[in-house]
Amino acid sequence: MGCLFINQGGLDVSMNKLSYNKFTANDFSNYYSLVSDERVMAQITERSIPLAEAKDNYKKLLKRNEKHTIFGSYQFYCSETGVFIGLGHLTINEEQEKEAELGYMLLPEHWGKGFGNEIASLLMSLAQKTDVTELKAIIDPANIPSRKILINQGFISEHVAEIDGLPGEILSLTL
Repeated sequence: MGCLFINQGGLDVSMNKLSYNKFTANDFSNYYSLVSDERVMAQITERSIPLAEAKDNYKKLLKRNEKHTIFGSYQFYCSETGVFIGLGHLTINEEQEKEAELGYMLLPEHWGKGFGNEIASLLMSLAQKTDVTELKAIIDPANIPSRKILINQGFISEHVAEIDGLPGEILSLTL
């Protein structure tokens, strides 16, 4: 049993058990529910993504998903209820094929319930089925919960710097 979203005496009970599959042409609404949410995007792009831009980005996402068997963007659900939780991606570095980027976004109602840890762990397991030897993750240094997830998974901080005009921290993990 998993993903119980019950409030008992003020406590959320959630025994995580996620399923996932790559995004397809029919899944834009799940993607858009994330990128259009200002709370989700506050520490990614510092702005929500407008519909036209999101559609263009989604086309690129689908092309990347088609290009590789394992690498790509996945949607994550509660196995038991089918509730959409968020996305995770494992993106190969085309210039350095032994390196990939790991990332994730969760809908705000699922923050703080352990789903980020579970998604990161599942993505790391996928990476271990490839020739990748190093994973990178880029976060906003102010995003303490995301940093904690990555550190708990064994990532180490490489450096903090401005990335594409935004504050960023690059963390890495050798597989």
